[in-house]
Amino acid sequence: MKRSERIMKWVFGIAAGASVLAVALICYFLFSGGLPAIKEIGPVSFLFGKVWKPGNGQFGIFPFIMGSLCVTAGAILFGVPTGLLAAVFMAYFCPKKFYKIMSPCVQLLAGIPSVVYGFFAMVVIVPFVRDHLGGSGNSMLTASILLGLMILPTIIMQSEAAIRAVSETYYEGSLALGAGKERSVFKVILPAARSGILAGVVLGIGRAIGETMAVVMVAGNQPRMPQGILEGVRTLTANIVMDMAYATDLHREALIATAVVLFVFILIINMVFALLKRKGEKQE
Repeated sequence: MKRSERIMKWVFGIAAGASVLAVALICYFLFSGGLPAIKEIGPVSFLFGKVWKPGNGQFGIFPFIMGSLCVTAGAILFGVPTGLLAAVFMAYFCPKKFYKIMSPCVQLLAGIPSVVYGFFAMVVIVPFVRDHLGGSGNSMLTASILLGLMILPTIIMQSEAAIRAVSETYYEGSLALGAGKERSVFKVILPAARSGILAGVVLGIGRAIGETMAVVMVAGNQPRMPQGILEGVRTLTANIVMDMAYATDLHREALIATAVVLFVFILIINMVFALLKRKGEKQE
């Protein structure tokens, strides 16, 4: 092995080790700071309690769990079908001249800071919802639409890459058998690319459930159980951000424990994705 190859081997190994070490340190910080609080408050009271009043010693985060799940589900409902159809259009139906414009625009969407998305939602989406659907505009629906918009570039780029990775022989063979272009794409290409598409969806879900600033700006931030799509909600991430600046003692530890719950949610999502991907590879 050449000297340069040995050096690069060590460089890559150190980089990989640093990544593993970073994850291990994050896990240690979260669990060492959060598990004692869960034990003191009580797992049932903490996870399923419906009242969050730190001043009174009440630390129930169930409303925030439901708020995060509802907002993320809404984002999936808005973002996944739109992103998948956009990816199909860009891969098989988009004219080359228009693709040269559309592709950079999608990449630009991925680079816009979340606070800018939040300002856009405050100026455009919130007034639209308030004037046409009712309520204050700062609601679960507004947050879902905003997050659906934010996860679009992730889903589009990942899905398009997965679709283009499918061999052209699948598409050409389907056409040769008499299937139309649309049928060939949706019945042959998409099933063959489902693992890559699923990866994009999972990445989008991860961004949606972990988004903070944009949600804080438009969700209403009401610490109660979700009452409806036009009512305000508070998510796990929003609760951490809003309380951490002044939290002390058990209150601060409860916020770290909230981060533990969020971390576990992300782990579960990744595990489900890994199982689905493995199942899909076996079927292929």
